[in-house]
Amino acid sequence: MRNDDRRHVAIKRKAVMTKSGRQIRRAIRHPDKAVRYGMRKVRQALFWNRYYDAVRDPKAKTRVDMDPTIQVDVVQDLKAARFEVVDYNIDMSDLRSYLARACYDRYPDYCGTDIGRLPEKTLEHYLAAQLLELSPQDVYVDIAASDSPTPEIYHDLYGCTVYRQDLTYPSGVHGNMIGGDAASMPVADGFATKMAMHCSFEHFEGDSDMRVIREAGRVLRPGGRLCIVPFYLRNHYVVQTDPCVYPAGNVQFEDDALICCTKGWGHRHGRHYDVPHLRARIVPNLNGLQLTIHVVANEKAVGQSCYVKFIGLFRKTVPRQADWPLPNSFLAERKAD
Repeated sequence: MRNDDRRHVAIKRKAVMTKSGRQIRRAIRHPDKAVRYGMRKVRQALFWNRYYDAVRDPKAKTRVDMDPTIQVDVVQDLKAARFEVVDYNIDMSDLRSYLARACYDRYPDYCGTDIGRLPEKTLEHYLAAQLLELSPQDVYVDIAASDSPTPEIYHDLYGCTVYRQDLTYPSGVHGNMIGGDAASMPVADGFATKMAMHCSFEHFEGDSDMRVIREAGRVLRPGGRLCIVPFYLRNHYVVQTDPCVYPAGNVQFEDDALICCTKGWGHRHGRHYDVPHLRARIVPNLNGLQLTIHVVANEKAVGQSCYVKFIGLFRKTVPRQADWPLPNSFLAERKAD
C-alpha cells in the first residue's frame, strides 16, 4: 500500500473512531435521548411507509431542496411585494476571527454526533451576531436555545447579558434560563434589547410562528432587534416533516401547505414560507417591528454544507417624540395653567 493510501485510510479510520466516540459519550451523558433515537431508528426501518400514509395530502416523499433557481425567484417575489431586501456578503476574514475567538472545541457535544453540521451552525451564530451588533449594554435572549453554546459565546465575545429560552426548560425564569412558551414569556415589556433564533423558527407549529413574532414586539425595547437565521423562504408554501418522530395526527399542518416527508430528518415540523404566506402570517403580527430580509451571496465559500440564504432581521421601531408618554409632573403643570 502506498504512503498516500495509508494516510487516507488512517484519516478515514480516525474520523470513524471520532464519530463513534462522540456517539458513545453522548449516549452516556444523555441516555434518554439515546433511547428515543434508537426507537425512532427502529420505527424508521420497519414502519416508515405506514407513518407516511397517515400524513394528509398533498404530500411527497422528498426533502425541501435549496435550489438556487428557486431562491432567485423568491428574491424577485419579495421585491415585487415591496419587502425590504438587502444583499449580504460574508467577510471571510472576520468570520475566521470570530471562530478563533469563539473556541467551539470547548463544546465537544454540540451538534451531537453530526460534526458535518458545525460549519453551518457556527456561520448562523456569526451572522446573527453581526446583524444584531451586540455590545456590553445589550440584554440578549436566545430563543429555543436548547443546548446551544451561543449565549455563552456571545457573553464571552461581546460582554452582553445573556438569557437562554426553551420550551424544555422548567417554567419561569431561573437565573439566566427562561422556560416555557416563547410566544408567552414570563418577562416584562421591554425586557431585552436583542434576540435571535438559530435554525429554530421553522419548528414553531400551528399559529406559534405568528404569536412568537408578536411576543418579540412586546419583549424588545425600542430600537431592539430580533434575528432569525435561516429565514426559510420558497416559491411555494411547504412544511417538511419526518412522520416517524410523532404519533399519527399529532402535528396539525395548514391545509394549503405541501407536506414534504423526509425519511431520517428527525424533526416534526419545518416551515418554509412563500411570499403570500409571509404577508399573511408575519406582517399582521409585527407589533411595532420592521422586517428587513438579508440575502446571503457567498455561503458556499464558507463550506459546501452551508445553506443559509435568507435572514430575517426585525427592528423595534422607536416612537416619535410626540408619541412618547408625558411624565405626570408635566401633565400636572399643564393642568394648573
